[in-house]
Amino acid sequence: MDQTPETTVAPTKKPFMPPRWFVYTAWKFHRAYFRVTGGRRGLWPPQPGKWGTMRLSVPGRKSGKVRRVILGYYEDGPNYVTLAMNGWGYPEPAWWLNLQAHPEGTLELKDRTLAVRGRASTGEERERLWATWRDYNREFDAYSALRPRETAVVVLEPVGMAA
Repeated sequence: MDQTPETTVAPTKKPFMPPRWFVYTAWKFHRAYFRVTGGRRGLWPPQPGKWGTMRLSVPGRKSGKVRRVILGYYEDGPNYVTLAMNGWGYPEPAWWLNLQAHPEGTLELKDRTLAVRGRASTGEERERLWATWRDYNREFDAYSALRPRETAVVVLEPVGMAA
Protein backbone atom coordinates (compact mmCIF):
# COMPACT_ATOMS: atom_id res chain seq x y z
CA MET A 1 0.00 0.00 0.00
CA ASP A 2 1.32 3.47 -0.80
CA GLN A 3 2.13 5.94 1.94
CA THR A 4 -0.97 7.91 2.79
CA PRO A 5 -0.29 11.38 4.18
CA GLU A 6 -1.69 11.66 7.68
CA THR A 7 -1.74 15.43 7.60
CA THR A 8 -1.26 18.42 5.34
CA VAL A 9 1.66 19.63 7.47
CA ALA A 10 4.96 18.28 6.13
CA PRO A 11 7.40 17.05 8.77
CA THR A 12 10.49 19.25 8.95
CA LYS A 13 12.94 16.49 9.88
CA LYS A 14 13.03 12.79 10.56
CA PRO A 15 12.33 12.18 14.26
CA PHE A 16 14.67 10.19 16.46
CA MET A 17 13.72 6.51 16.64
CA PRO A 18 15.56 4.16 18.97
CA PRO A 19 16.70 0.86 17.47
CA ARG A 20 14.07 -1.91 17.23
CA TRP A 21 15.85 -4.02 19.84
CA PHE A 22 15.48 -1.16 22.32
CA VAL A 23 11.77 -0.68 21.57
CA TYR A 24 11.18 -4.43 21.92
CA THR A 25 13.13 -4.55 25.21
CA ALA A 26 11.13 -1.61 26.59
CA TRP A 27 7.87 -3.43 25.75
CA LYS A 28 9.09 -6.59 27.46
CA PHE A 29 10.19 -4.64 30.53
CA HIS A 30 6.83 -2.83 30.79
CA ARG A 31 4.90 -6.11 30.60
CA ALA A 32 7.20 -7.73 33.18
CA TYR A 33 6.85 -4.71 35.50
CA PHE A 34 3.06 -5.02 35.27
CA ARG A 35 3.20 -8.75 36.08
CA VAL A 36 5.75 -8.48 38.91
CA THR A 37 3.67 -5.80 40.66
CA GLY A 38 0.52 -7.89 40.33
CA GLY A 39 -1.02 -5.28 38.04
CA ARG A 40 -0.66 -2.51 40.64
CA ARG A 41 1.84 -0.62 38.46
CA GLY A 42 2.22 -0.16 34.73
CA LEU A 43 -1.22 1.19 33.83
CA TRP A 44 -2.25 4.81 34.26
CA PRO A 45 -5.18 6.99 33.18
CA PRO A 46 -4.72 9.79 30.67
CA GLN A 47 -4.08 13.26 32.10
CA PRO A 48 -4.37 16.65 30.39
CA GLY A 49 -1.69 16.62 27.69
CA LYS A 50 -0.61 13.02 28.45
CA TRP A 51 -2.02 9.73 27.15
CA GLY A 52 -2.62 6.80 29.48
CA THR A 53 -1.87 3.08 29.29
CA MET A 54 -4.28 0.14 29.24
CA ARG A 55 -4.01 -3.62 28.77
CA LEU A 56 -6.03 -5.20 25.99
CA SER A 57 -6.77 -8.95 25.87
CA VAL A 58 -8.02 -10.53 22.64
CA PRO A 59 -8.10 -14.10 21.29
CA GLY A 60 -5.37 -14.97 18.81
CA ARG A 61 -6.65 -15.12 15.26
CA LYS A 62 -5.04 -18.52 14.63
CA SER A 63 -4.64 -20.14 18.06
CA GLY A 64 -7.67 -18.71 19.85
CA LYS A 65 -5.42 -18.36 22.90
CA VAL A 66 -5.86 -15.07 24.80
CA ARG A 67 -3.14 -12.55 23.94
CA ARG A 68 -2.45 -9.42 25.99
CA VAL A 69 -0.76 -6.14 25.11
CA ILE A 70 -0.22 -2.84 26.90
CA LEU A 71 -1.16 0.15 24.75
CA GLY A 72 -1.27 3.92 24.96
CA TYR A 73 -4.75 5.44 24.81
CA TYR A 74 -6.97 8.41 25.45
CA GLU A 75 -10.69 8.62 26.13
CA ASP A 76 -13.19 9.93 23.61
CA GLY A 77 -16.52 10.06 25.39
CA PRO A 78 -17.27 6.48 26.49
CA ASN A 79 -14.72 5.04 24.01
CA TYR A 80 -10.98 4.34 24.26
CA VAL A 81 -8.75 5.34 21.35
CA THR A 82 -5.38 3.76 20.50
CA LEU A 83 -3.13 3.35 17.45
CA ALA A 84 -2.21 0.18 15.57
CA MET A 85 1.36 1.34 15.06
CA ASN A 86 3.76 -1.37 16.34
CA GLY A 87 6.19 1.19 17.74
CA TRP A 88 6.07 3.04 14.40
CA GLY A 89 7.56 -0.07 12.78
CA TYR A 90 6.51 -1.53 9.44
CA PRO A 91 4.42 -4.60 10.26
CA GLU A 92 0.90 -4.36 11.59
CA PRO A 93 0.84 -5.24 15.28
CA ALA A 94 -0.36 -8.78 16.04
CA TRP A 95 -2.97 -7.48 18.52
CA TRP A 96 -4.57 -5.43 15.73
CA LEU A 97 -4.69 -8.41 13.36
CA ASN A 98 -6.21 -10.47 16.20
CA LEU A 99 -8.78 -7.76 16.99
CA GLN A 100 -9.81 -7.55 13.33
CA ALA A 101 -10.41 -11.33 13.33
CA HIS A 102 -12.14 -11.30 16.76
CA PRO A 103 -13.42 -7.76 17.56
CA GLU A 104 -14.50 -8.62 21.12
CA GLY A 105 -11.92 -8.21 23.87
CA THR A 106 -11.29 -7.19 27.45
CA LEU A 107 -9.77 -3.90 28.47
CA GLU A 108 -7.97 -3.44 31.77
CA LEU A 109 -7.63 0.12 33.01
CA LYS A 110 -6.01 1.34 36.21
CA ASP A 111 -9.33 1.19 38.08
CA ARG A 112 -11.63 -1.17 36.17
CA THR A 113 -12.03 -3.90 33.56
CA LEU A 114 -14.42 -3.63 30.60
CA ALA A 115 -15.61 -5.79 27.75
CA VAL A 116 -15.01 -3.91 24.49
CA ARG A 117 -15.54 -4.20 20.77
CA GLY A 118 -12.78 -2.83 18.53
CA ARG A 119 -12.95 -1.20 15.13
CA ALA A 120 -10.91 1.12 12.92
CA SER A 121 -12.16 4.68 12.71
CA THR A 122 -12.73 6.12 9.25
CA GLY A 123 -13.45 9.43 7.54
CA GLU A 124 -14.09 12.49 9.64
CA GLU A 125 -14.01 10.49 12.87
CA ARG A 126 -10.51 9.26 12.05
CA GLU A 127 -9.33 12.78 11.19
CA ARG A 128 -10.69 14.12 14.50
CA LEU A 129 -9.14 11.31 16.55
CA TRP A 130 -5.82 11.60 14.68
CA ALA A 131 -5.74 15.34 15.44
CA THR A 132 -6.15 14.57 19.15
CA TRP A 133 -3.17 12.19 19.01
CA ARG A 134 -1.22 14.97 17.29
CA ASP A 135 -1.95 17.21 20.28
CA TYR A 136 0.00 14.79 22.51
CA ASN A 137 3.21 15.04 20.45
CA ARG A 138 4.21 17.76 18.01
CA GLU A 139 6.34 15.22 16.05
CA PHE A 140 3.44 12.79 15.69
CA ASP A 141 3.10 13.23 11.92
CA ALA A 142 6.86 12.79 11.40
CA TYR A 143 6.71 9.51 13.33
CA SER A 144 3.73 8.31 11.30
CA ALA A 145 5.65 9.07 8.10
CA LEU A 146 8.14 6.35 9.13
CA ARG A 147 5.48 3.73 8.37
CA PRO A 148 4.84 2.80 4.72
CA ARG A 149 1.09 2.50 5.32
CA GLU A 150 -1.65 4.41 7.06
CA THR A 151 -1.76 3.81 10.80
CA ALA A 152 -5.17 2.59 11.97
CA VAL A 153 -6.80 4.69 14.68
CA VAL A 154 -8.56 2.04 16.74
CA VAL A 155 -11.72 2.72 18.73
CA LEU A 156 -12.57 0.37 21.59
CA GLU A 157 -16.26 0.66 22.48
CA PRO A 158 -17.48 -0.68 25.83
CA VAL A 159 -20.12 -3.40 25.47
CA GLY A 160 -20.69 -4.10 29.17
CA MET A 161 -18.80 -4.88 32.33
CA ALA A 162 -16.43 -7.86 32.27
CA ALA A 163 -16.13 -10.23 35.19
